[in-house]
Amino acid sequence: MINVAPAIVILGQNSVTVARKIISVLPGATLYGLEGRTSGVDVSFTNFGETLRELFAQGRPLIGICATGILIRTLAPLLSDKRQEPPVLAVAEDGSAVVPLLGGLGGVNDLARRIAEALDVKPAITTTGDLRLGTTLLSPPTGYHLANPDDAKKFISDVLAGAQVKLEGIAPWLSDSKLPIDPQGDLTIQVTERLVTPTTNSLIYHPATIAIAISDIIDDALALVQQLLAAAKLEKTSVAGIFAPIATAADPTIHAVASALGVPARFFTPNQLESLLSQGYSPAQAAAIAATDTSPLSSPSPNIAIAIAPQPIDPNTIGQPRGRLAIIGTGPGGAQWMSPEVKEILKSATDLVGYKTYLDLVGSLADGKERHESDNREEEARAKMALDLAASGRYVAVVSSGDPGIYAMATAVFEVCDRDRKPEWESIDIHVAPGISAMQAAAAAIGAPLGHDFCAISLSDILKPWSAIAQRITAAAEADFVIAFYNPVSKERTWQLAEARNILLQHRTPDTPVVLARNLGRPGQTVKAIALDQLTPASADMRTIILVGSTKTRTIKRSDGSIWVYTPRRYT
Repeated sequence: MINVAPAIVILGQNSVTVARKIISVLPGATLYGLEGRTSGVDVSFTNFGETLRELFAQGRPLIGICATGILIRTLAPLLSDKRQEPPVLAVAEDGSAVVPLLGGLGGVNDLARRIAEALDVKPAITTTGDLRLGTTLLSPPTGYHLANPDDAKKFISDVLAGAQVKLEGIAPWLSDSKLPIDPQGDLTIQVTERLVTPTTNSLIYHPATIAIAISDIIDDALALVQQLLAAAKLEKTSVAGIFAPIATAADPTIHAVASALGVPARFFTPNQLESLLSQGYSPAQAAAIAATDTSPLSSPSPNIAIAIAPQPIDPNTIGQPRGRLAIIGTGPGGAQWMSPEVKEILKSATDLVGYKTYLDLVGSLADGKERHESDNREEEARAKMALDLAASGRYVAVVSSGDPGIYAMATAVFEVCDRDRKPEWESIDIHVAPGISAMQAAAAAIGAPLGHDFCAISLSDILKPWSAIAQRITAAAEADFVIAFYNPVSKERTWQLAEARNILLQHRTPDTPVVLARNLGRPGQTVKAIALDQLTPASADMRTIILVGSTKTRTIKRSDGSIWVYTPRRYT
């Protein structure tokens, strides 16, 4: 069973096609590519050995699209305990071979089968037990936990030597295998959610059949859950998930219990529980029944219920997760300016919401996501859509360029939350991930014009009156701030920039340095410096950021004709 998203490591661009086929069946996988030889990857690296060993030490499943020999030689110094080894596979560059190398106890053969199916080849599985028994007893499928792996090696050896197996309990993956099952067998496999002590010649599997429902904030909830499990003689590794009404989705107690037990938290909407509640069940009992379709056990707490399903529960098919809304900034242009946090969010998100131009900047990180495009002026409608999607249990990324909190979508989302206050939005986990702003990128491209006190002013008078803008320009000019002008000129707004220049010239000399930066990080990028009296509406558009120097801002002319612009740190 693979619980950690794999890392796919490639050394050349020819491997990208095969890597993308693998990623299609392994959502969340990260593509690592050798810098200078690959493009369109999630993470670039310069040292293959260091990168591979670091990922292995982190416990990440590794899929190397390369020769088996280089993987073996690279990881050999780290091999010590096969129980702790993550799965490691080698895949041929053309996708013609899938070879599991390490991690037999971590589900490497199952992973190899999934990859081979995606590539339409047969996996090169050599594990004797897996081949002859048709199943991997040491690595049970999702929904089952092997309680006594130390006994498995002898058990498997005895089976391969001819011993018969008595199966107690229900597990289709075992009964449908090639195991020599006999009611009188000397070896025993028990499938049970009950607490049992392993005996000689037995294996015990705990199925994920237990649902724990919590309906309200409870002090010491984890301790109480553990006490209830112990009193009912139930094994905690059989807990499939924590289930609750959606109104409790923001309760940290529920997530703390789920985290402690290593299971997901899932939530039911009022409509999903309405019928059960009308029959007199408590909210906790209703959630437990909805998760298992069976009656709950008796419980001393009205806010906790436990129910046991006849078959393992897949929490991903029940209720919904807590909705997540990430408001991200991709930076002003290319992927090189995206933070690692933003890239991780984009990989994990189910839905992307934003202006088409900004969604296009995400590139391959948008693959496999639901795209929700809208016009650049529809900020509030976009925010409502994102919130509604997240309330349904989706992981939504609202995509802005630059930094999302600077003249961008973060404010729009919070404005809508503050004004409309829909109850279903209360359950959403909202997070803002910063990005490099256009003014930072513009400053870096030409030196350090923001090296001393500065401010940012939008010249758009769509959301605020020109009188307020003019007042702020005057105040900033009088205070001798460097000023970053956003939204300087559009098709409908041309006169505001000239008026801003006229105000500034009352407090600045005509030769004050002005930086014009357009299409930062995108094709056609231009960054240049002019004098303040040369600034006209024709100098800029909505893709331009303008930095106007203070009285202290200086320029350095270089021998190649280029110019540095900086604002000194000292006022002397």
